[in-house]
Amino acid sequence: MFFNRAQNLGSNDRHERSDSMGNVPRTNIPRAEESEGHKLCDKEHEQQIDNSNTVLEKIASLYAERLLSDITLEVGGKHFAAHRLILCASSDVFQVMLMNPNWSESQETQISLQEDPACVLVFPDFLKYLYTGKLHINHFLVLPLVTLADKYNVKDLVHLCVDYMCRHVVSATRHNQLVLWLQYTLNCNHSLVYKACASFIAWNFELVSDMEDFGTLETDVLISFLQKSDLVISDEVAVFQCVAKWLTIQENKLLSIHGEAEAQYHFTSLVAEVMSHVRFPMMSPRQLASLLIHSLTSRFKDFFIERMALAMAFHNNQNDHRVLAVLQDKNGHLLFTPRLYTTEQWSASLIIENYPSLATYGVRTLVFNTPISFQDSHSDHFFEWTVDIYPKGVWFKKFYLIVWQGTLEIPESVSKTVRLSLTQKDPEDIARVSVGILICGKQDGLEHVRRVVQKNFVFSEEERMLNINDLVPYEDLNDLRVGRSAYLTGPNSDCLKLHVVITPLPTF
Repeated sequence: MFFNRAQNLGSNDRHERSDSMGNVPRTNIPRAEESEGHKLCDKEHEQQIDNSNTVLEKIASLYAERLLSDITLEVGGKHFAAHRLILCASSDVFQVMLMNPNWSESQETQISLQEDPACVLVFPDFLKYLYTGKLHINHFLVLPLVTLADKYNVKDLVHLCVDYMCRHVVSATRHNQLVLWLQYTLNCNHSLVYKACASFIAWNFELVSDMEDFGTLETDVLISFLQKSDLVISDEVAVFQCVAKWLTIQENKLLSIHGEAEAQYHFTSLVAEVMSHVRFPMMSPRQLASLLIHSLTSRFKDFFIERMALAMAFHNNQNDHRVLAVLQDKNGHLLFTPRLYTTEQWSASLIIENYPSLATYGVRTLVFNTPISFQDSHSDHFFEWTVDIYPKGVWFKKFYLIVWQGTLEIPESVSKTVRLSLTQKDPEDIARVSVGILICGKQDGLEHVRRVVQKNFVFSEEERMLNINDLVPYEDLNDLRVGRSAYLTGPNSDCLKLHVVITPLPTF
């Protein structure tokens, strides 16, 4: 991608410099008065001339031709001729470093800057941007560039990099950059990028776990995802398998750093720390049995047998001391809280093919069942659901309402919203459930869960239907002026694909 800073000259470059780093405030220059010629000229014949591009080219030539440079920057063994004026005008950090007499660099004509190897490679691009406002960027270059922009407080470049990262999370995933983006933006408090990356990982956990950079997730970051109940995953066994994959990578790292005995000591602690967040009670007895032959279960038998015993007590509807003890812990209830499981037992898919040909206000319907409980003792009882999706708006026809004063005519109306209606078939059975709607999308050729809407609801005779409006922004799905919607999938990007996940709310 190509950035042009000239478009951003203005408010971003006129802000007053803080003196918090060295008491070097920016001088407030009074606005130049109009010349006498302006007062004499007829306004009707006055014309505004904008030759700013030429001025920018002159400034850029100072860098390209090394004209009148008054300082040299040494980075990674290379030397870059520069100008104090440009550096100070672009960066608060350079302004303090080069203008504050308390800093030794202010008296020198050559300064050495210590940068990470990745930042050394892009430093010429970073410096050139300060002169030209132009920059070529991609998913590999953006992280070291935003690192330099953060370090030297070049706010306009930070803004451009953050905006790029928010819009290219899928591309970062395909090129094994997502985890690096996530952990950097978490540490540097770039909340918008972090939220975009974290949501993508939570909603596409299995996809991300297959990427090469999954093993670089820090332990506390991985645990933060394992604590989420809006984690989209096939089932809890899949969570176990993803964690086991991550643990294998960590064990190899430990063996490369420590001796075998010390590595195994740290690894044993790590297994307990991470696997404690896998929700074994959400696995069926058959799934629990299948884990007994897993290599991790065999190696750490005591830990896993204790977890499985807790799960079996839950399935047998036994509120024994183990269940009660876990519930006393701060986050103990999470072990008995389902996630957004996409297995057929807890979800159903609705696909509208050739979406552009769907009639305006058209509706598609899906009927399916889900168990009333995760406990194996209730496995033969089900709720039946009817899903109606109105992706191209809702048309309310004219009708008559009979009230005690007489008959009231209600005119027809139209609502431009993407609506999903969920109805329980048998209202006599009260259903306390969590409803998750997963809307798929496609970007850079990668199909993924693009949006998740989750609601807790109690279905009863009084409340038989749950309506969810604005499932996705109406214009994002139906505005053909912008081309194919990012919410359409399939080979021809013409299919609307949804998953409806319904799980019982925990009763503890």
